[in-house]
Amino acid sequence: MPADKPNRKTAARKHRLAEAIEALTALQFGPKQRNETAAYTLLALLALRPDVSWVDAQAPLRGITPIIDFIAEAYGNRYAPNTRETIRDDAVKFFVEEGLLLRNPDDPNRPTNSGKTVYQIEPAALALFRKVGTLAWTEALKEYLAGREALKYEITRKRNLVRVPVTLPDGSQVALSPGGQNPLIRAIIEHFCPAFAPGGKVLYIGDTENKFAHLETAGLAALGVTLDSAAKIPDVIVHDTKRNWLLLIEAVTSAGPVDGKRRKELKDLFAGSKAGLVFVTAFETRRTMQAFVSHIAWESEVWIAEDPDHMIHFNGERFLGPYPDVMPAAPNSGGTAIRRTSRGR
Repeated sequence: MPADKPNRKTAARKHRLAEAIEALTALQFGPKQRNETAAYTLLALLALRPDVSWVDAQAPLRGITPIIDFIAEAYGNRYAPNTRETIRDDAVKFFVEEGLLLRNPDDPNRPTNSGKTVYQIEPAALALFRKVGTLAWTEALKEYLAGREALKYEITRKRNLVRVPVTLPDGSQVALSPGGQNPLIRAIIEHFCPAFAPGGKVLYIGDTENKFAHLETAGLAALGVTLDSAAKIPDVIVHDTKRNWLLLIEAVTSAGPVDGKRRKELKDLFAGSKAGLVFVTAFETRRTMQAFVSHIAWESEVWIAEDPDHMIHFNGERFLGPYPDVMPAAPNSGGTAIRRTSRGR
């Protein structure tokens, strides 16, 4: 009899996995969201072991690593650390979009890319899953599906309440995900731009939730710039149309200032620009800047949100202007850059 124990355990695991796939199929998820990985992810977020009844399903707060650990411990299926993105993109992310999971319900202001991000089964979905295998399942499923769009709308509405609204120079608005560097990005658009690039056009804003939260493709193309989604794009790109400068701005709260390496990366990325390049690192406070000041590249600028009317210039040759090595080539110059000087203020 003891020899049969492993077989019974394996059979219980397979049976539970099949039930989870069947439930996801009944919820009308596509093939990618009802495969084994998605089903294991669902079971982890329900804290449902093979020997626990569906009626006892729970709704723990779990991040991606705890999900992987639960699957390994409860179901003996071990995912390599490099499969984190697969679980996040093919299961968790889609479940969030469909209202099956809530992201960071304990702290809606937590940045999307935070290492502390957690997920939880949405309460109506939890109530439904507790009916799997019972006589009440069919009717409960019908009611859930009928109300799913309204449920998704309400979840989205609540999520939007904590988003960061940003007013662009032309009066239009962009809503960024909460937390992280996005409040600083808002300050860049609403305070830095009017002070140091009046009349400028915001061509790009990046967001941890949506890399292309705001993108003016035509405006960039007119300047000879095409952004590849795989490229490491600066957080904000602004075209100072009066002086034909392209301001490449990094918003720094914990990492990523324009150091020597980053300046070269940006110079290469925007090599075809018909506008002169200006490199700017933005910080929220002087205290934040102190941790990075030794890394700031020469021939770049620093702006601090708590002192919005001032700039720090890492070179005295010019005031917030492109340097000769990043000026656009003059027509018929054979690629030689125009050497210009800018008037100080």
